[in-house]
Amino acid sequence: MNKPIIPYGRQHIDQIDIDTVINTLTADFLTQGPKVNEFEEKFAKYVGSKYAVAVSNATAGLHIAVMALGLKPDERVITTPITFAASANCVRYCGGEVWFADIDPNTYTLSLESTKKLIESKPKGFFKGIIPVDFAGLPVNLEQFRTLANEHDLWIIEDACHAPGGYFTDSKGQKQHCGNGVYADIGIFSFHPVKHIACGEGGMVTTNDEALYNKLSKLRTHGITKDNMSENHGGWYYEMQELGYNYRLTDIQSALGITQLEKNDVGVIRRNEIAENYKEAFNGKIKFQSLPKGVYNAHHLFVIEVENRKALYDYLREEGIFAQIHYIPVHTLPYYKSIGYKEANLSNSENYYSKCISLPMYPTLSDEEQTYVIEKVLGFYNE
Repeated sequence: MNKPIIPYGRQHIDQIDIDTVINTLTADFLTQGPKVNEFEEKFAKYVGSKYAVAVSNATAGLHIAVMALGLKPDERVITTPITFAASANCVRYCGGEVWFADIDPNTYTLSLESTKKLIESKPKGFFKGIIPVDFAGLPVNLEQFRTLANEHDLWIIEDACHAPGGYFTDSKGQKQHCGNGVYADIGIFSFHPVKHIACGEGGMVTTNDEALYNKLSKLRTHGITKDNMSENHGGWYYEMQELGYNYRLTDIQSALGITQLEKNDVGVIRRNEIAENYKEAFNGKIKFQSLPKGVYNAHHLFVIEVENRKALYDYLREEGIFAQIHYIPVHTLPYYKSIGYKEANLSNSENYYSKCISLPMYPTLSDEEQTYVIEKVLGFYNE
């Protein structure tokens, strides 16, 4: 009997998705057409923000977010080391300095205490912003970070790439959905195939600030606009008012994004069912990400911490289970070491990395496949 092949993440494309993309391929616009605007409007409504700007990928979204907030060379921004490199790289693209605060050892998200300690160790104005990450789908309590940011005149970019459909409950008892812009200046989402909403590649930037929205929209399209021009030669005329980028999303990808978005709530419910199965099986035996009160985890990942992680990783692959590691701490990557992060003291992050492994987590994971994964993990440690 052949062993199953079970990846850590997988997109789900159904006939509705396929038909919608085919219809777009036979329509008048393949890019810069009505599907992009439709996707933006539906996504903004879904997360509860006033505005949304579709971009070619989340990295592009992070880049123009930092630009729109006016980061200048040598200015400093704080983020978590337990994230994909893009959360930090966007600061470097603008010539800024990345400073890492440690993670909470139980939620694996950016520690408010570590961030506060880092900020207060420097003069006011030393830092310009914070980029918290809703790691693995677990929303950061942005109300608490907003209070800290306001005390020190900092902006916040919420990297919500893992968390469409997640929320935390604020001190007033209100559910604050990831990317809704209530506590963060800008939110970022990813539409990579292993994420909740698959566009092949793609991303979305959300905000409630009209000035930021207008800036983001320009930066996404070469810095070119037909609005508020200094002169006008006719209907063809446009102005490039600043140096922007070609970070557009196509109508083809947007059409797919719309149908994928419509299924996200069902997908997140299934992700949470899968998470509960893992928790029930591992409770008291293997450590997993904690869930603070009032928080709804969108569960892009299900991460456990184990001893002898490399051996488990290799064993699972031999058994057809393609678990993954999320993430190598950004400050330990060769590029960041080469520019001065070699001696960073981030013990929680480094301890987490030595033990973390992400198990299969996607809505079409069957009960039988998950049972197989659980049996193999527990069996490895009981042999």
